[in-house]
This record gives sequence, structure tokens and C-alpha cells, in this order.
Amino acid sequence: MAAEGGEELSGNGELEESSAMEGSEVPAPPPIEMAEMLEENGSAAMAPEPPVGPDPSSFSMPPPVEDEEGELPADFERLWKAAHDNPQDFTSWTDLLQYCEQESHITASRRSLEAFLDRYPLCYGYWKKFADLERRAGYNTKAEEVCVQGLQAIPLSVDLWIHYINLLLGTLDMNLPESPKRIRSVFEDAVAAAGLDFHSDRLWDLYVEWEKEQGNMRNAAAVLDRVLTVPTQLYNTHYEKYKEHLNSHEPKEVLSPEEYEELRTLCRQSQKAERAEQAQEEEEERPPGEEEPATPEGTDTEELMQKIREQVLVRRDKVYQDNEGEVRKRWHFEDAIKRPYFHVKSLDRLQLRAWHSYLDWEIAQLIKDTKDPNQDPNQAATEGSEVTTQPQEVSEDAAVAHDDHRVRILFERCLIACALYEEFWTRYVQYLEPQSVDEARAVYKRACEIHLRYKPNIHMQWATFEERHGDLTEARRVLEALEKNLPGLAVVRLRRAALERRAGHLDQSEALLLEAVAESKEKPTLHAFYSIKLARLLLKLGRNPSRARRVLQEALEISPDNDKLHLNLLELEVSGDPWASAEAVQECVTRALAAPLAPHTKILFSQRGLQFAEDYSNSIQSVLSVYEEHQKLLKELGGTKRGAENGDEDSEKLSKSEDGSAVSTQVPPTMPHVPITTPPPPMMGTDMSAQAGYGGYSSWYQQPQYGSYGYQNTWNYNQGYYPPS
Repeated sequence: MAAEGGEELSGNGELEESSAMEGSEVPAPPPIEMAEMLEENGSAAMAPEPPVGPDPSSFSMPPPVEDEEGELPADFERLWKAAHDNPQDFTSWTDLLQYCEQESHITASRRSLEAFLDRYPLCYGYWKKFADLERRAGYNTKAEEVCVQGLQAIPLSVDLWIHYINLLLGTLDMNLPESPKRIRSVFEDAVAAAGLDFHSDRLWDLYVEWEKEQGNMRNAAAVLDRVLTVPTQLYNTHYEKYKEHLNSHEPKEVLSPEEYEELRTLCRQSQKAERAEQAQEEEEERPPGEEEPATPEGTDTEELMQKIREQVLVRRDKVYQDNEGEVRKRWHFEDAIKRPYFHVKSLDRLQLRAWHSYLDWEIAQLIKDTKDPNQDPNQAATEGSEVTTQPQEVSEDAAVAHDDHRVRILFERCLIACALYEEFWTRYVQYLEPQSVDEARAVYKRACEIHLRYKPNIHMQWATFEERHGDLTEARRVLEALEKNLPGLAVVRLRRAALERRAGHLDQSEALLLEAVAESKEKPTLHAFYSIKLARLLLKLGRNPSRARRVLQEALEISPDNDKLHLNLLELEVSGDPWASAEAVQECVTRALAAPLAPHTKILFSQRGLQFAEDYSNSIQSVLSVYEEHQKLLKELGGTKRGAENGDEDSEKLSKSEDGSAVSTQVPPTMPHVPITTPPPPMMGTDMSAQAGYGGYSSWYQQPQYGSYGYQNTWNYNQGYYPPS
């Protein structure tokens, strides 16, 4: 989310580029490559449990504060309506916010910011503007509430944490004993939530400097001790500040009492041993009668203090080296991320791939360390933009441990920059689900209710997730909310009907489809679609062909030109008892031939009727009667089609072999040519034009396919069965 460093906001409140880092220059990357680092949250190590993310149920804007401003600015209603009519148009929102800011109207600004941040809570720059608006109006408590709400929505924002802390420093009475405690508590919350950001250096520096201002040198050193274990962009400057802090104060003022006493005892013993050895040498050279100068017992000399400092740095240097190794592993991944903050503009493929690669690597590190945590690693980073695992010899006390926490922090960072991409939310859910269903559910909730309100796929995945885990009530709620948000989306209604069917509630499934049929009468195509689905449910599961037939017949009254409806009705009749349904089948064919359908579609229906008569009729007269009607139809609809059906083509035909080459086949002139009339039945509800359907089945009998089996002539299935035409 948050780019660190500068305060230059673009029109949408986002940080576009980071300015110079405060305090010190960006260090060179550890021995691999120099790269200009970016502006976003970094990897994690050794901190309290990370926030999985804000809970949308707890996310609510503060109640409005009464003010004296009554009438809204002139153009407010127009811009407000434009933003709400098309809430996905980011520009409409920024135009509204800029107008309210120019007018300096607190009521209009407050209403606009509340509505905007409810939809785009990752725009941390606007949370800062909202807090400043309330503070300028004299509502300090209100400003604090706004900051808290913003940090619930985007806890990894280093900038927002710093803004909140500076707000408290400017409004609290620091003479009160509880004020420093509160500030320190907020600092702890900040470093727990965002201190593992790769660009969190400013937050750590602010914490250290504040402790120094309070005169707590030991606390300041403890904070520096902690940041030495965190891989950050300015990792080396923290070590330099620690050394400067240590050399500027007595070790007793900086170190914890336990560590100080331990090192003091160790150094005095070492010093005593050195003095004993030195005294022995001096005694041999000392003139007779001269006594050894006395050294007061228990006196801490400057030499002892210097030895303690040296021992402290020996220990910290090991921590620093281990942390440098962690930074080195991540440097190229961080360098590849060019836009770590949220924006509605699309990310290019390289950026998406960079996030996927970083996640792949971090998860691989976790798996590797879980399988063999004590493996002695000595691998080098690869050249270029990708980095391989590069573990160092890690001490138990100082090393940054690879754990699940680091992976989660990286996912959370990714879901700021890539908040509008379903693939990353889905990947996070897949990662969390084996560990905690509740955490996975929270991610779905955040994605669907805040960031991806108009992306149906992830909502349906959420519903499937809930159904799979046995919560049918929540699955229903998710699908109902999606349908309310995106009315008229057929796939959602079908998912709802399927959910009820799988739950054993066939009546509710039928009711949903009936409702969809009734509501879609003004849209013939959609009405036909739902009618077919309902008819199939009634026929296949309800075992009620009469109701299914009635549904399709009613749909044909609205859409007589819908070939799918005719086809499904025909298949319904064909699937019944052939002795009882012969008349109904012919009635279906007659209805289709009288409907405003395409000529080739009518021919296919006629063929289907002929096939049925051929397969199930109990008299040759009826078969021949249907055949004659079919021949008449062919003559009416075009001689070309009739010629093709009867084989009256040139004796030499060209067809394509399987490898695409042309194959010439000779049809013996003595063989009478007869029509092929037995197409396979298409699947119910399929598109006739997409089925090679009836015509395709006819070509199935032709010479190229059967020539490979050694037949000399075409399979004369109909020879002697029908009179020559």
C-alpha cells in the first residue's frame, strides 16, 4: 500500500514517488546489486502476530459531527450523483473530493470522504486528509477516530501510523503521566503491525528518537536492538545508530541490567587475568623493595567500560550479519516491485509476475525451513531479477526466523498493490484454508465486501467454500447478496438453484427457476434459457414430463424463433415411450417447420423426425410418408442441400484427410445414391449450429472415413429401403 518517504500526493491521494528518505541515505544493497528500492511494506521477522486484515464487519465510518454549515455547495449534488451512479469510476470520486476541498465545506467534504473511503479504504492519503480536516475544524477526538478507522482498514501503512502518532503528539498533554504511556503503546502497535515493512525505517527511527526525548536511553537501545533483526531497506543505518548510541552513553544506561551485569563480570574476569599476567612480568623487572600499586576493588574504569562496549558490538555484529543475509535474499524481489501502493490502474504483467515470484519464493523458504531447519546452507544469489535461497549460518539468539508470519505479511502487502486482482485473494485463501477456516473466511469477506464487490467469480468461490465447509446459510447469503448487487446475472441464479438442489430442497430450487422465468419475460433469450433449465429440472429430477412440456410450450409462445426451445421440446418427446410419443414427436417437428427458423435448422428437425420414424415406427407406410415430406422440404429450401443429401454430386469428391491433405474418392456409377437420414440426437439445451448435429452425422457415413477400413463403396445403408429420388 503505502509508499514510504515523501508526502507528495497525486490527485487520488496516493504517493506516486518517494522523496529522499529522512535522516540518512539509502544504503547500497548487500554485495549483490545496487538497485533503487521502492515504497512499500516489507518482509517480516520476530514480531507479534500480524493482523490478517481488517474485519469488514468492524469497519464503520465515524458518526457525523454537527457543524454550522448548512447548504451544500452548488455543484455538490451533481458530482455526488455522478460518483454514485457509477461508483467504479475512480475519476468521478476524485473530482468530487477535489471540489469539496476547494470549497472548504466540512459537511460536503466529510460526506464525500466517508463514501469514498468506504469503497476505496486502501487510499491511505485520503485517510490522512480526513483526519486533518477534522483536526482543523477543532474535532481532535474525531481526527483520532478517523486515524483508527484507517489503520483498521490498512494496518501496514507506515505513513498512516506516523500521521496518527504525530497527531497524538500534537494533541495530548505530555505533562500528564498517562500520555507517554499511551504514545508508547501506539508505537508498539505500530511496529507490531507495520514494523516488518521493508520500508518501515522511518517508523523505527521515530520511535527511537521519541524514547531519547523522554530520556529513556535504555528503551531507545532496546528499540534499536529489535530493528537490528528486521530486514529493512536502511538496515545498515540502524546498526550505525546503535553504535553511536552505545558510544555516547555509559553501557549501564543503555543495556538491560541483566546483560550489563553479565558483560561486566565477564570483562572484569578477563581484565583481572590480563592484570595478573602483566603483574608477573612487572614483578620480575621491579626493583627490590618496591610494592605493586593498589587498584581499588569494585572500581569500573574507562578501560572496563570500553571492553564492555566491544563485547556488546561483537554480539550485535553477529545479529547484523544475519540480518544482512536476509536483506540480500529479498533485495531483487523488492526491487522488482514498482508500485507497492494501491491504485485503480491496472498493473502490467511483469508486476503481477513479480508478486507471484516473491510469494513463491517466500513459501518455498518456509517449506524448506520446516523440512530441514538445521540444514547448513551456503548458496549464492542468482544474477538478474530472481533470487534463490541464500541462508546464512544462523545463531539461535540473533537470526531472523523463517516462519508463517513472514509469508502472511507478504500476502498482506501483495493484497494492497493487487487488491483488484482475484487471483491473489484466491491464492491467499488457498494458503490459509489448511491452517484456519476462519482466517480463510475472513479473507473472502474482505475481498468480496470491500474490494471486489462486482467480481462474481470470487463471490461464487466464497459460496462454494462455505458450502464445502457445511455452512449452507452463509453460502445462501453470499449468493443472494451477489445477485442483489449484480441483478440479472444468470449464472448466480443457477448457482442458487444448484445449492438448494444439492441440499435436498428440490422445491426451493424449482421455485428459484420459476421466479427467474417469470421475471425474464421481457427478455426472450434469457426467458428461454431459464425455461430450458426449469424443464430439465422437472423432467430429470422431478420426473414430471407434463410440467416440463408445459414450461417449454409456454416459452415457445414468447420465443417461437428460438431453435433451442424447439430442440429441447423435441428431445423431451423423443425420450419418452416411443409407442406413445410418435404423434407428439411429429407435432414438435411440424411446429418447428412452421416457426420462423433458419432453413438449415428446419432441415435438421425434419431429419430428426425422419430418424425417429425410421427407428420406432411400426409401419413402413408411415416411414415412407415422413420421408416424402422430408424430400419436399429439401426441394423447397434449396436444390443444393437436396443434392448433397441424396449424393447427387460430382462423382469425384475432395475431402480432407486427418493430416489436412486432400483425398480424392471415386463413387462407382453403378451404386444408387440415397439420402442419409439417421443423425445422432443432440444434447438437450445445446446450440444446434454448434453441434455439427444432423448434417455432421450424415457426413459420418461418407467414403473418406470408411475407406480406411477397406470398403469399396460408400456404406449404402438405405439401398433398397427407400425408392430412388
